[in-house]
Amino acid sequence: MNLQKAIETLPQKGFLDLDVPKNIDLVKEINRLRQEKNAVILAHYYQVAEIQDIADFVGDSLALAQAAAKTDADIILFAGVHFMAETAKILNPDKKVLLPDLLAGCSLAESAPREQFEAFKKQHPDHVVVSYVNTSADIKALTDIVCTSSNAEKIINSIPKDKKIIFAPDKNLGSYLIKKTGRDMLLWDGACEVHEEFSLEKILALKAEYPEAKIIAHPESRDYILNIADYIGSTSGLLKYVQNSDAKAFIIATESGILHKMAQIAPDKILIPAPPQHDETGCACAECPYMKRNTLEKIYLALNYELPEVNVEEELRKKALVSIERMLELS
Repeated sequence: MNLQKAIETLPQKGFLDLDVPKNIDLVKEINRLRQEKNAVILAHYYQVAEIQDIADFVGDSLALAQAAAKTDADIILFAGVHFMAETAKILNPDKKVLLPDLLAGCSLAESAPREQFEAFKKQHPDHVVVSYVNTSADIKALTDIVCTSSNAEKIINSIPKDKKIIFAPDKNLGSYLIKKTGRDMLLWDGACEVHEEFSLEKILALKAEYPEAKIIAHPESRDYILNIADYIGSTSGLLKYVQNSDAKAFIIATESGILHKMAQIAPDKILIPAPPQHDETGCACAECPYMKRNTLEKIYLALNYELPEVNVEEELRKKALVSIERMLELS
């Protein structure tokens, strides 16, 4: 397929459908291209191992937003999902932001459509709106303060106690924060399909097999998972816990991509992915199908042709920027 035809099919396929030259060293070529073009590769912990290994920076949503805000690169290639690249563009309007696959979306972000959320907000005009970073630019523009799982408790506690709060879109994280902060928040009914799917029965079976293992969970998980967890924390929090804990084994209830970094920082630990209720991948682990759409081949093509590019209309960008900057100031 020629370049023009590949560009024409981008909206449908989400990526440049071009053949990568045979027998090239993808890592070498990616390194060459990012040096030539002053590009930075930012990757989430949920990316496949080979992408994490070639990234300039690997982090959770908060750390990636902070890295995007500070970079002096001309091009930001975001190995993650669409809302992350969109956030990078909001913070860097004069930089080119690339997403290797535009169809790398997010079930949580998609659970809060703009029209419905805007109507919901209008029904509660006296509420401060706190939205998880896993949202579209449209929702961030309707938000007072963005948060991540790393700083959500701090941000909720920063809001005066006489202020009512809407928390969106993750009902599981919101429920957890209500317990942690004591605030009576109004929750939007959204969830992450990966964290919703953990099997209590299978986790308890693993616990019986590894009785010394600590169960650790991301707060996007359901209550019945959090209730049996020895530790609940953000992606970066889970990493730190495994690294610093005296325990030797861990059952990990979050997206399985994190195990790559965990194995690097704690090579002597036994890391067991918490299984989902429905195992469609054959790995007995929880995988985000959107995160896994990115590949080294797509990263090479994106850097080479500087496509697909993520843009945000300027008026929308300015509105969304306010809520993100408030989060970064508090973080």
